[in-house]
Amino acid sequence: MHIEQNILDKVNEWLTPTFDTETQNSIKEMMTSSPKELEDSFYKNLEFGTGGMRGIMGAGTNRINKYTLGKNTQGLSNYMKKVFSGEQLKVAIAYDCRHNSNTLAKVVADVFSANGIQVYLFSELRPTPELSFAVKYLNCNAGIVLTASHNPPEYNGYKVYWQDGGQLVPPQDGEIIQEIESLNYSDINFDANESLIQYIDKEIDEAFWQSTIENASFNTDAKAKQQLKIVYTPLHGTSVKAIPNVLALAGYTDVNIVKEQETPDGNFPTVKSPNPEEPEALSMAVALANKIDADIVLGTDPDSDRLGVAVRDLDGNMKLLNGNQTMVIMTAFLLEQWKKADKINGKQFIGSTIVSTPMMLDLAEAYEVECKVGLTGFKWIAKFIKDFPELEFIGGGEESFGFMVGDKVRDKDAVGAILLVCEIAAQAKAAGSSLYQELINLSVDFKFYKEHLISITKKGIEGANEIKQMMIDLRENPLTEIIGERVVCVEDYQSSKGKDFMNNETFELTVPKSNVLIYYLEDGTKICARPSGTEPKIKFYFSVNEELSSANEYASVEKQLDNKIAAIIAEMNLN
Repeated sequence: MHIEQNILDKVNEWLTPTFDTETQNSIKEMMTSSPKELEDSFYKNLEFGTGGMRGIMGAGTNRINKYTLGKNTQGLSNYMKKVFSGEQLKVAIAYDCRHNSNTLAKVVADVFSANGIQVYLFSELRPTPELSFAVKYLNCNAGIVLTASHNPPEYNGYKVYWQDGGQLVPPQDGEIIQEIESLNYSDINFDANESLIQYIDKEIDEAFWQSTIENASFNTDAKAKQQLKIVYTPLHGTSVKAIPNVLALAGYTDVNIVKEQETPDGNFPTVKSPNPEEPEALSMAVALANKIDADIVLGTDPDSDRLGVAVRDLDGNMKLLNGNQTMVIMTAFLLEQWKKADKINGKQFIGSTIVSTPMMLDLAEAYEVECKVGLTGFKWIAKFIKDFPELEFIGGGEESFGFMVGDKVRDKDAVGAILLVCEIAAQAKAAGSSLYQELINLSVDFKFYKEHLISITKKGIEGANEIKQMMIDLRENPLTEIIGERVVCVEDYQSSKGKDFMNNETFELTVPKSNVLIYYLEDGTKICARPSGTEPKIKFYFSVNEELSSANEYASVEKQLDNKIAAIIAEMNLN
């Protein structure tokens, strides 16, 4: 096959003595046996997306390896020296259960230390939210976590956190990328200064657990905690290092771990995908819950920032809640607790994203707090906390099964969120209700919002081009009507322009530019198209709604809304 010259130039650079023999041999093997893989490994440089840098492990500029991560770290070191001139710089580093995470974390630590930067490196795998906590706890200038979240086993990644414990945001990420791109691979200093690498574990663990309990506990009766029967699975990931301890210390005694998924394992052998958004991932936990008659199922992704929750519906069957449902249940509970404590005075806010449920806006209005809505990714919610220090952050989330309770951790945090969900479930059960009933009550009090997400995977160069063309078509040939409902507004976050067709007006969008397009229909339906920033996917988000006059109508109205979403998907040819 023909390979472009610019790709071959990159390949030849990686065959020079700057790169070790193992790397060179790997490239030579691809040249002879897999030119397609060679092309994919070098046709671009890995980029920072909404969740940092993620990619397949292997040799090449479009792969996660010691050189791409070494170059990131060298560039970040140079940038930190400019920004924090004269300071003794400090970074914290954590890693997850994935293949090579521990060795890649040590490479990153080596490069930082070689540049005179004090490194606090976790001695073993730890949850991502604990890294965010550690950055602030240790007064670090930055933090790194080696993780690819719930991606397949061949992936790994590199997430960068700043002083506030939140992920990088513009313009800082762009400045760091410029610094990285100005370097040659020969500029990386791999010569570690071991005296600057300090291993951390127990002290940070205990501080993190205690902070979580203080932040996400709400005076639940001890007996109610003991009577909540919990099934929990870490899906072979890092949360096993924190959640069992946090629940035990908080007083939850009936916690049943899915034994087959308890041990960290980067192969994720018992699931197709270690993603709690997928019902299949929690199937073993649900089976155990049915066997022992548990009240609730809780699961986390490998780096413990996302949580999946399944609860008993009104017929006693286990039902997986989606991220929007868990978000509104947790947010409503937090708002009610703050109201009861007389802590709401107009200087508080909750956080959400442009692709999440509109019910968050309704909740904010009802409790007289602000709802700040940002782009997809928790870094934007963390940025709100930093940008509005005069406001208190109550909690917030996004549809992709992430939630953040308070501001001690500045990223989505399944450890704190799981404790909060247990508090809500325990209190509801003690009062003769349930988590599912509380969700229905919210739908009656506000509106019945039903959301649905579909992801279309398109791998490789051809896939990237297909996704690009789908977005071009939606922009250049915009839909004017969907299932008989007029399109009344379109928001294009790439151009920062919105168009109100009812009043024939254009308006500016104030959030940063992003490749996202949102259609609003006359009946309040919302349809969003967004290519993923970290995976070879394009995602479509649907939100439909209907008034719900009583809880008895919940099942029939849910069926109507499900049918409506199915009709939209069919009409848009997204099946």
